[in-house]
Amino acid sequence: MGNSGRHAVRGVRSWRAAAVAVLGFAAFGAGFAALLTVRVARIVVTPPPGLPDQTRILAFDAAAGTVTVETSEDALLPGRYGLWFSSNSGHARLGEIVARTEGTVTRRVLGVDFGDLAGAMRGRFSSWFFLTPRDLGHPIETVMVETTLGAAPAWVIESAAESTSWVVQVHGRTVKRSETLRAVDAFRNSGRNALLISWRNDGDAPASPDGRYGLGATEWRDVEAGIRFAMGRGATDVVIMGWSMGGSIALQAATESSLRDIVSGIVLESPVVAWGPTLQFQARAMCVPRLVRVAALALLGSRRLHRITGQGAPIDFARLDFVRRSGELSVPILLMHSDDDGYVPSAASRALAAARPDIVTFHSWQGARHTRLWNHDPERFEEQIGQWLARLRE
Repeated sequence: MGNSGRHAVRGVRSWRAAAVAVLGFAAFGAGFAALLTVRVARIVVTPPPGLPDQTRILAFDAAAGTVTVETSEDALLPGRYGLWFSSNSGHARLGEIVARTEGTVTRRVLGVDFGDLAGAMRGRFSSWFFLTPRDLGHPIETVMVETTLGAAPAWVIESAAESTSWVVQVHGRTVKRSETLRAVDAFRNSGRNALLISWRNDGDAPASPDGRYGLGATEWRDVEAGIRFAMGRGATDVVIMGWSMGGSIALQAATESSLRDIVSGIVLESPVVAWGPTLQFQARAMCVPRLVRVAALALLGSRRLHRITGQGAPIDFARLDFVRRSGELSVPILLMHSDDDGYVPSAASRALAAARPDIVTFHSWQGARHTRLWNHDPERFEEQIGQWLARLRE
């Protein structure tokens, strides 16, 4: 064989080797993308075992009543917050910022509920300023609400005067009913009894058979159980308040429940009004490739493939989009959302308000971020709820 023939054979072999390599890399890339898609989809619907400590705690000065942490967006927020520390083994309540440097923030410590803050190395900021109803100073009752999955614990905080008007408080994703304590006084001062419920897979209420979030599509049944409990206590009208994912749950309950006729209004704080744009926003923040984002949503909604994520049923994202379903809403809605939310973008809330100005009272906030409106400005928060409730009675 001449040189030209040998070169031709080598060229063919090189081409084949390159083709095999390209196909191999393509298969690897496709496999990696598929695994990433499943992982992203599972994150959406799987309750996490716990939230990580994300903030370094640099110093605690017991004499001065201050704690110094590394600078972060949470550390720089004005207002009052909770600080979980040492893997949730401790909790402190923090007040205003008293000092700042380029890399540190020092805040007032208003109290340490439990744990050793002096020995803490890491923690995370929380909007839970109150941990239990006792922190509010009102009489409380711990009750069990019978749901389709079993008995779920809840708190009842009655109005100072006898009342047949109630509010059912619905907390958000990855948190518990303590989140909703901040709104109790706004409703109690307006003459409403408060029922603070737990819902499936939140760590307090019974778990669903699949142990997965339904993003509101299943959890609303636990709100319905709460409404039924309130009716058993004499409720003649019920307002539902939802925080974050609790907003999606509240909207589902108000449209799907057989008891919806007793619902006189809805209050939404930093709500998920439509899951599609919310999940896309969160995935982009995590630098998830667009193809994977689209595929993960398709997987969660697939009738054939949803079981890969552990779901018992596919998620119908169209049914969870209340911008598209705005025409089905019929009761007054108070909607409060910070434009710098950082977790659930306010665009869908604004779109719902624009679609239904006849029933939606929308208050835009700035600088409060996600579900921290009360923490940012409690007076404004309670005033907006109180004024809306007063108009509801007219």
